[in-house]
Amino acid sequence: MRKIAPKNRTRTVILSVLAGLIALIYVGDLFSVQVVHGEEYREKMRAVTEYTVPVKAARGDILDRNGNVLVTERQGFSVVFDYTRFTDGTDRAKRNEIISRLILLFDENEQEWVDALPLEIDAAGTPFFPDDRENEIRYLKSKDLLNMNDYATAENCFAAAVEKYELQDYDPRMARDIASVYYSMFKTQFSAAAPYTFASDVPIELVAVIKEKNFDFTGVDAQVVTYREYPDGTIAPHLLGVVGVMNETEYAAKTAQTTELLADDTKTDEQKKQIKKRAYAMNDVIGKTGVEAVMESYLRGTAGERTIRIDADGAAEEFWSATPQTGNTVILTLDRDLQKVAQQALRSRILELTGYSDLEAAGAVVVLDTTNGEVLAAASYPSYDLSTYYEDYNELAADPAAPLWNRTLQSTYAPGSTMKPAMALAGLQEGVINRGTTFYCSSKFEYMDHVFGCLSAHGSLNVENALKYSCNIFFYNVADKLGINRMNRYSTMFGLGSKTGIELAEAAGVLASPAHRNARGLTWYSGDAIQAAIGQSDNLFTPIQLANYVATIANGGTRWVPHIVKSVCTADFSETVFETEPEVAATAEVSAENFNIVREGMLLVTTEGSVRETFSQVQEKCAGKTGTSQVKKIVNGALVKGNNGFFISYGPYESPELAIAVVVENVDSGSATADVAAEIYKYWFSRTDSVPPAQAVGVVLE
Repeated sequence: MRKIAPKNRTRTVILSVLAGLIALIYVGDLFSVQVVHGEEYREKMRAVTEYTVPVKAARGDILDRNGNVLVTERQGFSVVFDYTRFTDGTDRAKRNEIISRLILLFDENEQEWVDALPLEIDAAGTPFFPDDRENEIRYLKSKDLLNMNDYATAENCFAAAVEKYELQDYDPRMARDIASVYYSMFKTQFSAAAPYTFASDVPIELVAVIKEKNFDFTGVDAQVVTYREYPDGTIAPHLLGVVGVMNETEYAAKTAQTTELLADDTKTDEQKKQIKKRAYAMNDVIGKTGVEAVMESYLRGTAGERTIRIDADGAAEEFWSATPQTGNTVILTLDRDLQKVAQQALRSRILELTGYSDLEAAGAVVVLDTTNGEVLAAASYPSYDLSTYYEDYNELAADPAAPLWNRTLQSTYAPGSTMKPAMALAGLQEGVINRGTTFYCSSKFEYMDHVFGCLSAHGSLNVENALKYSCNIFFYNVADKLGINRMNRYSTMFGLGSKTGIELAEAAGVLASPAHRNARGLTWYSGDAIQAAIGQSDNLFTPIQLANYVATIANGGTRWVPHIVKSVCTADFSETVFETEPEVAATAEVSAENFNIVREGMLLVTTEGSVRETFSQVQEKCAGKTGTSQVKKIVNGALVKGNNGFFISYGPYESPELAIAVVVENVDSGSATADVAAEIYKYWFSRTDSVPPAQAVGVVLE
């Protein structure tokens, strides 16, 4: 028997120990993997792929001051492409087949789908570019998409799309439609994290067909989403505004804002996470106009997240990683019922007056709270229905009466004799006239080498009666003594010719002055001040400026900043997020005595003047002033003249609550518009004792 040398024996022992240690390590690792962390590792092996998909949140509601819903959300279906189940992008033929079937299904059922391709096919099968889509055509030709030269024709682009998307087996129209889907998929960055919306607001019957034939529509699914809903889409459409899918410019702007916020080092990780959740996707809906636009950051909800985990066997598991948060509720200063009365009164009066001239009658009315600047109602006519805005858009946009235009805030008018109360206040405060001052009206006023006229020979009048009879001669004399600079000092106090500061888009208007005239390269003449005193010359004011002006007279000199947003609350009303504090824009430097003199003159207008019969049926005494200005327009190549009628008012006379401005384009006179204000007062005074106060924030509506 061979003996092992001591040296070799030691080496053997060492090797045996090492082998044992290695074995123990492997056993330990095996135990850790299979026993200690077994479930964890098995989970990791099963979940080989994981996607996080954003889930859009519901948009917040818009309510009136009393809690009545003006805009809310309803549930509906969108047909979407699920990236995780939609066929592999390399199997172009299969994708084309699915898309073509879907297009045929929608076309057969006369349902719209997202068709954004800026390339059309005419009846002869020839491709062409539609008008007014230059930016989209440029994007289609871009390196990222078709990689075409700028001078490429529609035929060139169509041929490139057919080749790129392998559409040779389809007729030109279907090939074009399939290419349109690919165009939108690429533009909206279709991915696991961004499902593609093929169609929105799809009828349940069509959704059922897609579900039943899911084998034919692999990767096509229906998602429950929310859409804007209007209990009555005719209420205040110009103020509420519309929502719509973002365009490229809006998306770029919102993306830049998000990038800037994320780059802020002072933001915490949690804050940045919330910023990302509120980031916009290319196909997101955004407020386009009105309250929907200006309150976008409040109305927009915070997206949730669904996590999709797919294991090695292809089995999918889905769960919420974060639930979506509904947007805030915006409460407006509007009174829904008063708004309806104002709209109906304006519409009825305009229809009664239509046909007076060859020009289309239209108009606006604004109602303000004299004590704080809240907009209680504001109507523009002709109008439209928010519920059918997109279906009716082409017709609305082509209508020469411009129903989409918000005349309350964006139209400017020469105000006619509604200017006279401001001129009376200026003359009284500057001391060029007093209560006893009279001027004789023979219907003519000679100034230098020009003769200015009046509608009647009123004889000798003081300031109250000059307002009552709307005598031009009296105010020509006041203007001659004041001069344009002092006249405009007071007009500015009342906010005439400048933006009011309301949250919505508005025009500034024009206050006639040498500076304005010179800026246009024209000459200012001394006689222009005479004309400016009766609301002519270059003066152009918006209806909301006129309403705010008369509100300032009513309350004794406080000009408020008009506002339409009362407050913002969380969706469950548990917290007030924002509340508008009434803001004073200016205080008119006019004595109480002089305000009283002018108010007495304005009372005579409604009790003894041209609108006394109209106001004889109103329950409370109210003050007012009529106005008329001439307009000239080209209609069918011919110059046509017409009159714009105005009426400014406040009431009740003793303790003013409402300030109203009415304008009706192309009517006889301002007296013809007073009916609108009278109807508003009748409703308001009849409801005072029976209507509950505005709903308090945080109180559940019953």
